[in-house]
Amino acid sequence: MRIGCGYDVHAFGEGEHIMLGGVKIPHHKGFIAHSDGDVLIHALCDALLGALALGDIGKHFPDTSDEYKGIDSRTLLRHVYGLIKDRGYRLQNLDSVICAEFPKMSPHIDHMREVIAEDLESKIDKVGIKATTTEKLGFVGMQQGIAVHVTVLLINE
Repeated sequence: MRIGCGYDVHAFGEGEHIMLGGVKIPHHKGFIAHSDGDVLIHALCDALLGALALGDIGKHFPDTSDEYKGIDSRTLLRHVYGLIKDRGYRLQNLDSVICAEFPKMSPHIDHMREVIAEDLESKIDKVGIKATTTEKLGFVGMQQGIAVHVTVLLINE
């Protein structure tokens, strides 16, 4: 077994929606990011890569490369999971926490779980996504952005 953890944040900027867990969520702001800014998928990629000591998302998809400008983060996730499978591992389960004051995540969590389970060729009961606020504390509490923590467990096939 291998365990990995990932963490990512993105600040809010101009926009009319955010991408989170591969789901387009209506919001009066967007994320400031080189890609689509999907902070949940970015943290998940880091957790997967970290479990096998393969570096981080920035190493594999540098934000200095025009190749990844505006890219759908699900494309990155599928690529990362290919690296995991190539090394003989698969997802046993993942657990994540989205830290956001707004928008409310609960209406979107089941859809995010479905999308991520599909991209990781897994059953939905292996994909845990929770959400919390920071009680108006810090940059999340002041609605300046969103942070996500992810932990994964990989097993060798």
